[in-house]
Amino acid sequence: MHRVEGLPDESAPVGLTLALGRLRALGVKGLRVALPAPGHPLGLSGPPEFNARALEAEEAVVCHGAPLGLVPEVYEAGPSGDVHVEVVWHCLAVREAPPADVPSLGEAERELAEALREATAVLSRLDVAGSGPVAEAAIDAYRARAERGREVLAPGYPPRAVRVLELAQRVGLLISLALERGHGGAVSASEMVARGEALRPVERTGRRAQVAAYNAYVEELERGVG
Repeated sequence: MHRVEGLPDESAPVGLTLALGRLRALGVKGLRVALPAPGHPLGLSGPPEFNARALEAEEAVVCHGAPLGLVPEVYEAGPSGDVHVEVVWHCLAVREAPPADVPSLGEAERELAEALREATAVLSRLDVAGSGPVAEAAIDAYRARAERGREVLAPGYPPRAVRVLELAQRVGLLISLALERGHGGAVSASEMVARGEALRPVERTGRRAQVAAYNAYVEELERGVG
């Protein structure tokens, strides 16, 4: 269940459908994704209050057409196997300014190609690529989804955005395998730290590319394309 609280002229939280209608009435024409991380306010434009909440959640939505943004807060309750999940989106004022550090699709595609080579080299050097059946199963699952021709973006997005997002997700999978699936060849604390430092720029590039892909529709709308 999703609810939105803090909307202008709404004294109580409302459902997502009503909230989207209210945002449209306020002039919102599109939504941008932000995926910030500590030290990297990716997709944010301020003010500090909004940025702080978005950084805590590690995700946010910024409206195009009105100075508003939404930050999710997830609540879970109930016993294992019967967990009820509710998401409350907090609507806050944002600064009308270009989002931080979001590349163009062309830039993201070029950066991702290099990042993928770097990630592969690092994983091979640290023997993470051969980190066991769990890693192999994750890679097989990714390939199976890709082969089914899954739709990664809604209709209307430029084809390049789809390519960029698929490549960014592949980079993200490699990073998650390296950081979450055992230790591979990194058998000491110093080697584990070195692995994290080597992969951090690659992870940053992957997040930047995801934001560029998700926001491509709004960017074209803003430029009057399509």
